[in-house]
Amino acid sequence: MAFELKQNLRLSQQLIMTPQLQQAIKLLILSRQELVDTINQEMEENPLLEEVAPDEASAEEVRAGVEDDVQSIEKEDSKAVERTQELTGEGDGREEFDWNNYLEDYGPVGVSYDRPDTDVPTMDNVLTESPSLVEHLMWQMKLSPFTEEEVRVGSQIVGNLDPNGYLCATVPEIAGLENVSEDNVESVLKKVQEFDPPGVAARNLQECLLIQARMLTKENPLLKIIIREHLKDLELKNYVHIARKLKVPLREVEIAVLLISKMDPRPGAMYSEEKVQSIIPDVYVVKSGDDYKIILNDDGLPRLRISNFYRELMGGVGGRDHAEEENGKKYIRDKVQSATWLIKSIQQRQKTIYKVAESIVKHQRDFFDRGIDYLKPLVLRNIADDVEMHESTISRVVTNKYMHSHRGIFEMKYFFGSSIQRTSGENIASKSVKEEIKHLVAKEDPKKPHSDCEIVALLKAKGIDIARRTVAKYREMIGILPSSKRKKYF
Repeated sequence: MAFELKQNLRLSQQLIMTPQLQQAIKLLILSRQELVDTINQEMEENPLLEEVAPDEASAEEVRAGVEDDVQSIEKEDSKAVERTQELTGEGDGREEFDWNNYLEDYGPVGVSYDRPDTDVPTMDNVLTESPSLVEHLMWQMKLSPFTEEEVRVGSQIVGNLDPNGYLCATVPEIAGLENVSEDNVESVLKKVQEFDPPGVAARNLQECLLIQARMLTKENPLLKIIIREHLKDLELKNYVHIARKLKVPLREVEIAVLLISKMDPRPGAMYSEEKVQSIIPDVYVVKSGDDYKIILNDDGLPRLRISNFYRELMGGVGGRDHAEEENGKKYIRDKVQSATWLIKSIQQRQKTIYKVAESIVKHQRDFFDRGIDYLKPLVLRNIADDVEMHESTISRVVTNKYMHSHRGIFEMKYFFGSSIQRTSGENIASKSVKEEIKHLVAKEDPKKPHSDCEIVALLKAKGIDIARRTVAKYREMIGILPSSKRKKYF
């Protein structure tokens, strides 16, 4: 068999992701905080990018400056723009660039000073870091009369607690790590279990509740018996069975159960190190008369422009040799192009979010006017057709973006959902059905809660015909317990 090389011409079309398009897609899917972090990182890597202080220029001036930057680049790259509407990202400097005219477009940046008494928070508004569970327990251990060996064993115990305050390691494991007897570990464990919060360092729920029962000021023997022997009946709220087994009046069982219900099954959760993050909305929906206005939230986002510092730098390049001058110009040219792409991508991101938010408000007008019960079924295709974009673009826009309105703060993805067929009239959104289930459970008799079958009948009376298993699924999704566990005896 003979092998030979041949040259063939073939004409084909294919989609290519340009660097500019890749950057625009990357910025579109980012959340607000991630966008700020990305901008700050770009500012560190690109010396031509600088943030304009609020007192240096208004938002209109900044946008005008950005448009001048973009127009300057596009004017010098007009031949490439005629061939395609997207930048190639090559940055090889094949087109000539009038640097002197470009740099002269910017005047000197004014220097301003902030008054020290304006935006500085007062000392009483400065938050301090709260101690973790480990730090809180170690602080108590240092105040206790522990020997050096007990401190080592106690540190192992404290270090093996989970976020809820339960001991994960076994007594033999801790004894082996510290080379002590198991009796010594048990002794230290008993001392640690006397620390605050009550119930900490327990090995299971039963031991956690027993520790808290011992700390009660008034001794109640029935309380400990129920925790030790009837924890399963307690979970099922089978109080009659407990009273019959212990041969005590039902009223005494109810008093003991009332005390147990006030105990904390997760004593370490209050010292959880998880920080609550406040949500900063990307879009504000403000009602103006009979209409709604969309306002983008630009507060906190760095306002970018291309630095004019390189005006003096470029003026001093002429005294060097030709090769060094060309290398300097090429470096600045690449950085200008990169900065321009970033600024244009951020502008395009904001415009896209605005269009999508405007379309959502238009489709969900009844929700903003009348509430959750009037939320309509909505899919990505509806918004994509309205704003003439692809569904994948809409999916990127609504992910990790939040909308503030007089109805509350919602993730933009919240307004999308499947539909439920009504027995009469138009379809209803699945979120509205979940909200209706919440209302029915909130209004039920605590001593006789609605079963799933009863909820199905109540929904059917309102024109919502769904199966019992669908009610059970929705109930679990919104965190509502079954009727047997919602029942209250007192």
